[in-house]
Amino acid sequence: MALALGLAAIQLTGCSGAEQAKTADVQQASKMPVTITTASGRQQLHVEQARTAAEQQQGLMYRTDLKRDDGMLFAPYPPEGGGPREASFWMKNTPTSLDIIFIRADGTIARIAENTTPFSETPIPSGEPVAAVLELVGGRAAELGLSEGDSVSWAK
Repeated sequence: MALALGLAAIQLTGCSGAEQAKTADVQQASKMPVTITTASGRQQLHVEQARTAAEQQQGLMYRTDLKRDDGMLFAPYPPEGGGPREASFWMKNTPTSLDIIFIRADGTIARIAENTTPFSETPIPSGEPVAAVLELVGGRAAELGLSEGDSVSWAK
């Protein structure tokens, strides 16, 4: 039992510096296009994709190298399947403010949580069932003119 708790504690503390660098290299190499159609036109982004439960649990935590156009798409959400469900994200161990964009099964934006507070453990709820979540560097949603109801698409 003590060994299991110890292993769980190690997993919760995150990656070492070398592991973080390796993860960042892999993530940078696997960016995918995401298109957002707004009232003023189309925005094309290239973001990392988190498909598995482990990738989604890690998300953008510990990342200090995020640039203005970086982001991550959590799709499918939830990773184990079962259809859309309400999501709740937090900023634990995340040093960069993010915009969290909750996306319905039909591809429309349900909610945008802008400029989240770094390291906060306060839950950020979707407010309704969602099928994907897009995280962008804080402030990008406003810069891109994103609004609830805009359409988001990517290769599935």
